[in-house]
Amino acid sequence: MTTECAQAKRQFGHRARLALTPAQARLIDGQAHAARTMWNCLHAWWTMLPKERRSLAAADAAIRQARKDLDFLAVLPAQSAQAVLKTYFQAWKNCWEGRAEAPNFKGRFRSVMSVDVPQGRDLNIKRVHRRWGMVNLPKIGRVRFRWTKDLPVGKHTNKDNRITGARLIKNALGWHIAFRVMVQEPAPEPHSGPEVGIDVGVTVPLALSDGNHQDHGRPARYGQIKQLRAKATRRALDWQHQTTTRLARTYGTVVVEALTITNMVKSAKGTVEEPGKNVRQKAGLNRSISQEAWGRTVTMLAYKAAQYGGTLVKVPAPGTSRRCSACGFTTPGSREDQATFVCENPDCGFEANADWNAARNILHLYRIGLVAIPAAGRCSRQARKRVKPAAVR
Repeated sequence: MTTECAQAKRQFGHRARLALTPAQARLIDGQAHAARTMWNCLHAWWTMLPKERRSLAAADAAIRQARKDLDFLAVLPAQSAQAVLKTYFQAWKNCWEGRAEAPNFKGRFRSVMSVDVPQGRDLNIKRVHRRWGMVNLPKIGRVRFRWTKDLPVGKHTNKDNRITGARLIKNALGWHIAFRVMVQEPAPEPHSGPEVGIDVGVTVPLALSDGNHQDHGRPARYGQIKQLRAKATRRALDWQHQTTTRLARTYGTVVVEALTITNMVKSAKGTVEEPGKNVRQKAGLNRSISQEAWGRTVTMLAYKAAQYGGTLVKVPAPGTSRRCSACGFTTPGSREDQATFVCENPDCGFEANADWNAARNILHLYRIGLVAIPAAGRCSRQARKRVKPAAVR
């Protein structure tokens, strides 16, 4: 008697470097500048029109006419132009729902150069060598790319296993292609691994409640040369992928804080009437938080934990760094030394690494049922009460 294994669909991205000829690079640069210009024209058109005349159909007609009137915009494939329109409307939707700021003009030197290829069937991907593949780019032609991961191409392609689209992205190392991949694979068995609490930080990137902290070292991330910065960013992203995969394979339940990172990195400069304090120190801290990319780490942990049959849970953030994980005593003076936690309770005297203490508190909040509510973006009423945890092993 055979038992059919449950199947689950999974979507993910895969990024590969393109090997372009100088002529191909100039063509893609032209498309990217055209996409940025189309975004700016669309934004100007949208903001100047009265509200009652704004609609998706009117915007679609406007960009179609612009591609006919301006040869500069005509170098952008029609499907890529439609992708610009779709992305622009999605940006406004994110703004209306409170997830992001309102869209604005894209500067020539401040915005990332990119081109969308929304239709996967246009790519016609083939593997020609163990290290190289070939992809068809609209109005560019056949282009080689580095083959570093098996992709659903050729006879392995069907409605459940296919590449749904791609995006061309340029950084200091050149042009890359990011494939959007959809595959169907066996649903994972429930993860039987232990539970772990994780505290994200600047000194220790990921502090675990069991003491198995994860650190990526300190590569030359602050160089002034763009290529060095791009390589450092790529190495940091690679470290995030490898570390989150290792954690998802090891632990069945991963517990993190429900942080509002956008509020944490706000400037402290204040106003002319009420200037802020320690502005330069806060700016340095904001840069460090942004470079660690905490939100991206949590996103990776979420989908990778689900991939391996585990779960990711968020708990209330307030008090985790100042509460003693041994006795539950909370006081601001326990963190006079930023790296070390010292309990000021005379009957306790617990002393440990501050990040490890916070990770133990994070895990304990989950064990006693104080879980953040994702839908509301706030914590439960009980989470505001004083917590007295037992020692976390």
